[in-house]
Amino acid sequence: MTSIEAPILILGGTGTVGSRIASQLASQGIPTLIASRNPPPSSSLSHVNFDWDDPYTWEPIFLSKTNSTEGTTTEPEQAQQSSKPQPAPQPIKSIYLVAPPSLSGHRPMIEFIEFARSRGVHRFILQSASSIEAGGPLMGKVHAYLRELGQRGDVEWGVLRPTWFQQNIAEQPTHKESIRSESKIYSATEDGKIPWVSADDIASVAVRALTGEEAPNTEWMVLGPELLSYDEIAEILTEVLGRKIVHVDLSSAELEKRHARFGMPEEYARMMSAMDTAIKFGAENRTNDVIFSVTGTAPKKFRDYAMSVKDVWETRMEGMGLEGKA
Repeated sequence: MTSIEAPILILGGTGTVGSRIASQLASQGIPTLIASRNPPPSSSLSHVNFDWDDPYTWEPIFLSKTNSTEGTTTEPEQAQQSSKPQPAPQPIKSIYLVAPPSLSGHRPMIEFIEFARSRGVHRFILQSASSIEAGGPLMGKVHAYLRELGQRGDVEWGVLRPTWFQQNIAEQPTHKESIRSESKIYSATEDGKIPWVSADDIASVAVRALTGEEAPNTEWMVLGPELLSYDEIAEILTEVLGRKIVHVDLSSAELEKRHARFGMPEEYARMMSAMDTAIKFGAENRTNDVIFSVTGTAPKKFRDYAMSVKDVWETRMEGMGLEGKA
């Protein structure tokens, strides 16, 4: 680890991985700035408003003076507070990039990378996905762009390609609610296996990529330690919760409709359903030792995660507004 004075910028810093990166950085005393459309509900970390679709929110990030994990003050605010000359804001040390929800999100991401480079940022770490190759859709185009810049020596870079998050089972409404109310979990994967990964482990890898003396300058496939099908996930949940949880295998079209019922945009629902079909045919049937080799810590297993959050799947006793086991 290198001594860092300028802050690390975490885009999507209130999200599943971003919030964990910010927490880990802060615990090491590394100045951290989180950027998102909405501030965290409660945090001592510095926050700035950020919207991929609103370039007017980009400039204030580089006016933020962050020397600790306490509140952020922008240059205009400092000028109002004192007529004395103010110190120049420190540059951003490195940036963690998380894509916007829109499927055309690669365009503003590339524009932002160039904007940040013009303000002195030299290291960019992108969160992509195990299913998206460099040059592919969405983050794949940003991946290819960073690689090209890196090959020319214009930036330090890294791309994390994590597989499906363990946290999805407890935090995504489509899974959380069906487990609670129906004791069922739905997919279109048949018996396809996934190396489910902990968001905590992804964050630990990201911290190394953001702060290491040398950037990865490559991609890291971030995979969990064991291959589990949805049937096996259901078996683990059955043991953890003490009631039978069943995996219901849907067709691709049925899963797409299910996603849409939960408010997912049509195009995104179609893409997510296609990813399940790819899993069915073995696209995620792989694992590796990246987490251990980068962090020195063994990756977390799904059963341990399920035990730690099992209360979220407790069934609601009808008509009483109370929680209880079925």
